[in-house]
Amino acid sequence: MPHSSPWRRPEHDDLADLARTFFTREVLPHTERLTAQGHPDREHYRRAGELGLLGLSVPEQYGGGGGDFTHEAVLLHEQAYAGEASLGLAVHSGIVTGYLVAYGSEEQKRRWLPGLCSGELVGAIAMTEPDGGSDLQALRTRAVRDGDDYLVTGAKTFISNGGLADLVVVAAKTDPEQRAAGISLLVCEVGGDPEGFRRGRLLSKIGLKANDTAELFFDGLRVPAANLLGGAEGLGFGQLMQQLPQERLVIGVGAVAAMERAVELTVAYAKERTAFGKPLLGHQNTRMVLAECATRTRASRVFLDDCISRHARGELDVATAAMAKYWLTDGQCEVVDRCLQLFGGYGYTTEYPIARMYADARAQKIYGGTNEIMKELIARAL
Repeated sequence: MPHSSPWRRPEHDDLADLARTFFTREVLPHTERLTAQGHPDREHYRRAGELGLLGLSVPEQYGGGGGDFTHEAVLLHEQAYAGEASLGLAVHSGIVTGYLVAYGSEEQKRRWLPGLCSGELVGAIAMTEPDGGSDLQALRTRAVRDGDDYLVTGAKTFISNGGLADLVVVAAKTDPEQRAAGISLLVCEVGGDPEGFRRGRLLSKIGLKANDTAELFFDGLRVPAANLLGGAEGLGFGQLMQQLPQERLVIGVGAVAAMERAVELTVAYAKERTAFGKPLLGHQNTRMVLAECATRTRASRVFLDDCISRHARGELDVATAAMAKYWLTDGQCEVVDRCLQLFGGYGYTTEYPIARMYADARAQKIYGGTNEIMKELIARAL
């Protein structure tokens, strides 16, 4: 059942074709190896950069595509629909470049954005800490001014792209006496693991196994004061709050793509697999389940399209973004689970994509702010 997103134009279709070809031909054939090593290949970032798939919403003068969030959404949809879960493009290109474009000085943009857009640099953002998840105001990482530098000390965990990252946007307290007003964002250049910085282990996860997720440790890392985002201390919490709606929309894009792929895979399987003398699709229960999943998926796509259109106009509010993140990721987990059930025992074997999709889906309800926090944000707006 074809659906045309109202914000989509022919250029988006051309981009989708290019992205689909890249993921299916150049990255997916390496899935088993990437899963075993627990992180993507840097070469795949560079290749994505060569093809113009990184920094799609970054202005052209900084090496980007000169587009907007709709172009990022197309890329991330194709990645999730293909089942490619190694490259952290949602963080690298959908989030990190967004902070630099929004809050970076002209010097900062010219210094870092071209490398991120070419894939020579890998970007990450470090908010979560070992003893605190969604409560950003209580973070303990410190950035103490020392002449023309800051000395950054603390620990971060669950950091996507943390193992490969060259640039990490770090949320730290520049004024420990304050909560939100004491938070600043610093761009830490960590390529080559400078003194005062250490990467911990790559975390072993139940899903997203080929995606690089790491612990990061800072012990007096010297960061130039010129790397402060926004030009003044204490702006970090506001910057995070302004950017988090887009981060949550990024998560929603992946959720809907996964739902669409799960339904398509299951319909194809139900047409081929037989039980009690006829195809699975010939049984009423199978048809009812697929009808419900298809309907939930279509409703989710329409909601997501509305959010993308709002965001492209600069009108997406915090509560609506929270609704999208919570409802779409809940729907992803429900649809994938119900589709897996129709595969029977085969659905529990990792040789079938639906099993990997099931494991990968679970993190969606946690990162970007847990779905419980999303409900709190929605309730505050009522």
